[in-house]
Amino acid sequence: MLTKRPRGTNDFLPEDTAKWQYVEKLLREICQQFGYAELRTPIFEETALFLRGVGDTTDIVQKEMYTFEDAGGRSITLRPENTASAVRAYVENKLFAGQQPVRLFYMGPMFRYERPQAGRFRQFHQFGVECFGADSPAADAEVIALAWEFYHRLGLQGLELNLNSVGCPKCRPAYRQALQDFLRPHLADLCPTCQERFEKNPLRILDCKNPQCQQFLQGAPTTLDSLCSECREHFSKVQAYLQAAEIPYRLNTRLVRGLDYYTNTAFEILLADIGAQSAVCGGGRYNGLVEELGGKPAPGVGFALGMERVFSALNAQGIELPKQPGLAVFVAVLDENARTQAFQLACQLRRAGLAVGYDTMERSLKAQFKYADSQGAAYTLLVGGDELARGSVILRDMQSSEQQEYPLDKVVASLQTKLAK
Repeated sequence: MLTKRPRGTNDFLPEDTAKWQYVEKLLREICQQFGYAELRTPIFEETALFLRGVGDTTDIVQKEMYTFEDAGGRSITLRPENTASAVRAYVENKLFAGQQPVRLFYMGPMFRYERPQAGRFRQFHQFGVECFGADSPAADAEVIALAWEFYHRLGLQGLELNLNSVGCPKCRPAYRQALQDFLRPHLADLCPTCQERFEKNPLRILDCKNPQCQQFLQGAPTTLDSLCSECREHFSKVQAYLQAAEIPYRLNTRLVRGLDYYTNTAFEILLADIGAQSAVCGGGRYNGLVEELGGKPAPGVGFALGMERVFSALNAQGIELPKQPGLAVFVAVLDENARTQAFQLACQLRRAGLAVGYDTMERSLKAQFKYADSQGAAYTLLVGGDELARGSVILRDMQSSEQQEYPLDKVVASLQTKLAK
């Protein structure tokens, strides 16, 4: 019986991974231009990191984490997101002791036990950035600008930036109380999850997708109504920086994001017609998270975007990514006596930096030409016993079909010159 891949996961075949590599290269280029360096963290962490970092009232912690006990009796969780891991790395490796801010980016697989559907998987891939040590509204605008630049360079249309402020520990209690007072008459009619959130974290009720709960939220007070003067000024400056960068945005007072650690700025970038959810990117500020995870107080801001959703968006808008170049040269063997020297020549060409194919199937010459053409080879080198006896090989231009004999000791340089043109 054939063993199939686990539900909610994907195989990415070579034609897929070529597109992934293009997008990953673009992300790395943009991060380099913005001054962000790559961070790589473990795929699994101690469960306590996510309980403290993500929040025990979130859907992620309550319903979606892949948690198990290892052979040493430790509770381990496959990372459901990467901000908590980045904060842990920032604290554990004492990055706070160097020049601030510390600008980091990451990309890799994350794991959540969700119901698989279009745009949502149990193993999915995220790219994200984190900026530690900067409390300025300019840092908020910078991470938003980085994400916006990425989607702009991909050529995606119809993007919408949603922006909100969720306040800080100083002003959030007043909003929490106002929201509870508003919802208390409807408490019995809220879904069981929101009834549980009512005391633990009522702001999460704003994030509920249940239509009945959304109905009772009509006319509810907003976070902007309760902002303290510092949060109001911070949010005003974030908007000023975005306007200076000519990045359009829409105020969305219901936006609280799905994680408990956000303070001040929260944002999402939306795009319709990509599957189960229209959000392709989300993030914000989390000034209390470093301290929550055992470090000295340090501000932080960042975002994460789903890589699978990037490709869904590209497909939905019919955007074709540039194709990777094919082989520069294919080494074709004319007769059995030349096979070893043909292989030696292929190795020599690869050492010279060329992309080279070689016939490992012992096919006919016609089949070798067909394969070379399928691999996009610009040239084919014909290596046979008679040619080798003369100290030469035949070079065939695959586009024009013209052939020319070259001395064996000149063929590498000749190919490099032709390919450079």
